[in-house]
Amino acid sequence: MASASAYLDGLKMLARRELAEAQVRQRLSRRGHEPGSIDAAVERLKHERAIDDVRVAEAIARTETTIKRRGRLRVRRQIEHAGIAPSTARRAVDEVFGDIDDQVLIEAALAKRLRDRTRIADDREFQKLYRYLIAQGFEADSIMRTLTAHRRQP
Repeated sequence: MASASAYLDGLKMLARRELAEAQVRQRLSRRGHEPGSIDAAVERLKHERAIDDVRVAEAIARTETTIKRRGRLRVRRQIEHAGIAPSTARRAVDEVFGDIDDQVLIEAALAKRLRDRTRIADDREFQKLYRYLIAQGFEADSIMRTLTAHRRQP
């Protein structure tokens, strides 16, 4: 009976949003379910394909790139933070970024920060934008090329 309760709780969680196996396990544990019940519930949910870490990884990758305009490194960190294996995260990121031009993403993130301007005002703003783009998960060399192109010439 306890595993049925864990199963139903897991099903309710998954009805609200897509979750990775690690997230379901953690939430069931917080609700006070026994480890054996959690294992049984997770196995049943995986068998029914209600839990699919590959699908979750791809969903996170799509959301992070198309809506939040984040770079490859940040997207991979977000997927791994959800408790998904690094190899699965890497495959999902490679698949999603296969159709995306990194330069377009950097330009979009930069445009959001510069608002209506096209040029970077000074070195202080340059450094601030560099830190911002690094935090967004973009590669350092791509950031430098993009920022240098937008730097206001003296």
